[in-house]
Amino acid sequence: MAENRNIADDPMDAKRFAALADAYGGALRRWPQAERAAASLFAESAEGRAILERAGRLDILLDRNRVDAPSPALHGAIVATAATRVRQGRRRRLWWLGFGLAGIGLAGAVAGLALVTVVSPDAPSDHYVMDANATSFGDAGPDASRTEEDL
Repeated sequence: MAENRNIADDPMDAKRFAALADAYGGALRRWPQAERAAASLFAESAEGRAILERAGRLDILLDRNRVDAPSPALHGAIVATAATRVRQGRRRRLWWLGFGLAGIGLAGAVAGLALVTVVSPDAPSDHYVMDANATSFGDAGPDASRTEEDL
């Protein structure tokens, strides 16, 4: 099991001190509160002062770095790209909505067809279905009688 121990109770070694200096810089006020007591003791040694001096030089270089504001052209390009992506997203959502509605309609048609097929009985039709040889005056097929009616 892990022991409950205070980090500040352990003496600071050079490796740990250098890692903290690289992470938090040369000013001990920026370091975690739990590490400050042990770090201040180690900082009094020659090795600790050298590590803090190196971290301090890096802090100065980082503090000098300034980032300029983006140019109007870059700002315009970013805004235009964002607007284009928003429009594309809206268009994509509209298409998916259309696909969804078409799918629901198709599912309804299939369900209706299945319901009519299952529920309706297979009763013979009362209607005569005309084939290619039938006319509205009678059957004109090869078996039809060829009698003429008197006028």
